[in-house]
Amino acid sequence: MTEFLVRRFVKDYQDTEKVAVRTRYGLMASVVGICCNVLLFAAKLLTGMFLNSISVMADAFNNLSDAASSIIGFVGVKLAEKPADADHPFGHGRMEYIAAFVVAFLVIQVGFSLFKTSVGKILHPEELSFSLVSVGILLLSVGVKLWMSLFNRKLGNRIHSTVMLATAADSLGDAGATLATIFSIAVFGIFGVNIDGIVGLIVSVLVLIAGVNIAKDTLAPLLGEAIDPEIYRQITEFVESYDGIVGSHDLIVHNYGPSRSMASIHAEVPSEVNIEVSHEIVDRIEKEAGEKLGVFLVIHMDPVEVNNAQVTHLKEMAVEVITGLDSRLSLHDFRVVEGTRRINLIFDLVVPRDYTKVMQDELKQQVCQKIKERDERCYCVIQVENSFRQNG
Repeated sequence: MTEFLVRRFVKDYQDTEKVAVRTRYGLMASVVGICCNVLLFAAKLLTGMFLNSISVMADAFNNLSDAASSIIGFVGVKLAEKPADADHPFGHGRMEYIAAFVVAFLVIQVGFSLFKTSVGKILHPEELSFSLVSVGILLLSVGVKLWMSLFNRKLGNRIHSTVMLATAADSLGDAGATLATIFSIAVFGIFGVNIDGIVGLIVSVLVLIAGVNIAKDTLAPLLGEAIDPEIYRQITEFVESYDGIVGSHDLIVHNYGPSRSMASIHAEVPSEVNIEVSHEIVDRIEKEAGEKLGVFLVIHMDPVEVNNAQVTHLKEMAVEVITGLDSRLSLHDFRVVEGTRRINLIFDLVVPRDYTKVMQDELKQQVCQKIKERDERCYCVIQVENSFRQNG
């Protein structure tokens, strides 16, 4: 069914890196979500009224909030499609995240409302009814929600959409909540025990948890996330694959919405190569990064010594020292300034973010001491910094 819908309603569905194609995926998913959730709301509301069950009606209004969420997602996707303008030179892609955050707020609000109603039902329980037809309708809704979860997860993985993945998790939680509702009705039908309010309370907590998780997933890119290790590897390997580039560091990626990223990186080039030649290589990398990776890349050139045996030896010694202290450490921008009686080793030392200021100062002293033990002429000038990538 998923592939049928994709082929039927998403033009050029294989070009998932294109903004227009991602938008079509998002619009299709929103329309499917609206239709399914409205139908589920109507079916569950009528069932809940017939059974006089707060847990069923709570589940129904949860589906209504999901339908509203799909509408907001639809609007968000359309707004995110707007091209860049004078006030927003990187486009409007983050509107998708803002829309998802509004959805999270609505889900949390519905969960809180259901929580209060369920507490009232626990304190003042009402008589329930039992119907196999109603249970059948709820079981059917579980099947629909499970399909929606798989549907959104598959599309979310295909176009790398955190919003769709969050929707998939929400749908899976809805299926679990409906199963809990069926359980309460079955307990009443078999044993005559009314646990409707308690199950409604459980459903409301599941809804609240889903809302909080959606909020966390959508706030993260708005606040600014560390670089995903896979993206870090992809961009770094792409840059370093070009002849004339001997290394890279200080990669920073700014996200302006799904498939809308700007990045900057320092590329190391041989110092003896003519600067115009290196500049031409860098220009080509920037251009082809946009075409092949879909990333607006800005490259800063760092000239490094590659044919100086002494500099190479000293750098290898420094690397051996720092990795011996902590395998997570690395260095870059290594330079040597040689005098008559001393040699200054100047470099940037990259440390994990769990290093405090005190730990950084102690580390610098350790590095300088151990290098001096190996070669008493060496003095270190170290700038400590953090990486922008995630651990992994």
